[in-house]
Amino acid sequence: MGNKRIKKLKLAMVGCGESANDFALVSKLIPQVRLAAACDLNPERVQDFARRNRISAVFTDYSELLAADGIDAVCLATPHDLHYEMIVSAIQAGKHVLVEKPLTRTLPEAQQLIPQINDVKVGVNFQYRYDAGCYAMARAVQAGELGKIQSVRINVPWNRKMTYFENSTWHKTIARAGGGTLITQASHFIDVVLWALNEKPASAMGYAETRGFDVEVETLTHAIVETENGTLVSIASSMIASSSQSVSIEMYGAHGTAIYKSAPSPHVRFKDVRVKKQRPPEWGVHAYQRSLAGFANWVLKDKPYLIPAEETLDVLVAIDGIYRSARSGKREILTTY
Repeated sequence: MGNKRIKKLKLAMVGCGESANDFALVSKLIPQVRLAAACDLNPERVQDFARRNRISAVFTDYSELLAADGIDAVCLATPHDLHYEMIVSAIQAGKHVLVEKPLTRTLPEAQQLIPQINDVKVGVNFQYRYDAGCYAMARAVQAGELGKIQSVRINVPWNRKMTYFENSTWHKTIARAGGGTLITQASHFIDVVLWALNEKPASAMGYAETRGFDVEVETLTHAIVETENGTLVSIASSMIASSSQSVSIEMYGAHGTAIYKSAPSPHVRFKDVRVKKQRPPEWGVHAYQRSLAGFANWVLKDKPYLIPAEETLDVLVAIDGIYRSARSGKREILTTY
């Protein structure tokens, strides 16, 4: 008896830089995903990417890609300022979308985008929802196993070299990136915390500084976000640590505490409570792989994906409030819609 043929998601990679290489690597581990096309404005880069990943359909024009046959979905690994228009164009072309975080460069763009999502699926690759430690922590919080969460601390002590800005110059400017360490790095973990709490951000107080580099975007952010239910979320995010160190999330509940660490391997420890750790709903050696597999199964089988676009709007609400507070020097009240 022969093996049952696996239905595959025919995926087009748009933007063939570093993130695309990560996607291509994990896609090889997912039987239901096939990289069917590649697109990049740089002809040499897209040809090199296609050659290394045995992709025959190559494009330098995004509109031509969207008009081509044999593509079910696009994976966008492009500068933040391109996200809004590219997602809208994909929706109009009837293509599903997986976009690298953030959903859009700004909150107003996201607010305009969400109502336009109709007959296609749009997901955001906040892959830490599929991280084993983050997932177990979030599910424990959602189940009430720690009691009411009063306080959360997020620490992202990372290091970036000047090559980070030189190799992708769009990272330097607010106009293209939307911001620095907060939107490009801490957003992952703000997303995990807001998802775990299932609480909307209500106010924000923040400080943003540019140190260590001659760029527009901030390289150091400290902030406090208060949720609608009074939980205080403290955020420290940096590109200028002496070396990149483990991300930590500490969630302090009335009955117990959860402490997540990203290194040496992702894990969560619980204190004062006994918790049976839940596992992410997709198999994989890395959260990236699980996220892409989850997106594929969402499109192919209508299996719920952990990160639909509309559920990531509150991340941009919180980030927008922190940036506004950093400019005004005042506590900013937040409104989601």
